[in-house]
Amino acid sequence: MTKRILNVKVGEPLTASLALASKTMEALEQGKPVAPYFGIGFADVGQLFAVFTPKRWDLLAALREAGPMTIAELARCVRRDYKNVHRDVEKLIEWQAVEKDDRGRISAPYDEIVVDVRLPQKRAA
Repeated sequence: MTKRILNVKVGEPLTASLALASKTMEALEQGKPVAPYFGIGFADVGQLFAVFTPKRWDLLAALREAGPMTIAELARCVRRDYKNVHRDVEKLIEWQAVEKDDRGRISAPYDEIVVDVRLPQKRAA
């Protein structure tokens, strides 16, 4: 079984993502197998930290450790207010870090989340 990895890119130029998409499309058109790729991008570190806050990382860790559960169960597990956990889970679903099944149970579906941060380009003097 292939590991599911969420690739989080920070500061990567859009051209890099477009090149990967183009390469994938070419392979598919030629009938070549393509490994699944799950990725999201952020313009800068501030945007990354606005989405992946320490409390949201705690939620991801709890889900990885305990497995699928309801938001209410997760809130009890991490000893946080349901409303705040619900808001955090909705944001993590929006950014594809958490999935919700037909029964309303949520999970962290990735074996790894790899964060790749590019430093800003050096400005010309």
